[in-house]
Amino acid sequence: QVQLVESGGGLVQAGVSLRLSCAASGVTFSRYAMGWFRQAPGKEREFVAVISWNGGRTYYADSVKGRFTISRDNAKNTVYLQMNSLKPEDTAVYYCAARYLQATTTEGEYDYWGQGTQVTVSS
Repeated sequence: QVQLVESGGGLVQAGVSLRLSCAASGVTFSRYAMGWFRQAPGKEREFVAVISWNGGRTYYADSVKGRFTISRDNAKNTVYLQMNSLKPEDTAVYYCAARYLQATTTEGEYDYWGQGTQVTVSS
């Protein structure tokens, strides 16, 4: 079956960096666009970043543009989210998601989801 497993979250201070990873199995990874979403306490889940199936296109939420970078390694079936200059408002559970072929920022259009990894940024 399809599995997306996130890792790399943790408790950090504002200003530092973290790199999240999401390892996929049970899918032909190179045929899927991969997205990152996050959900802060008491808020709805929101789009963070997406990368096309071949890595040629990326899109970011305005709130993370210039600080976060999404990348992928199709040989390792893994997508990454490099998060720099973290802020307390980045505190959330971060989810990766897979969508067949076409990249999208719309949560409801994704086919598979991971269980999430907690990122907590203290001030």
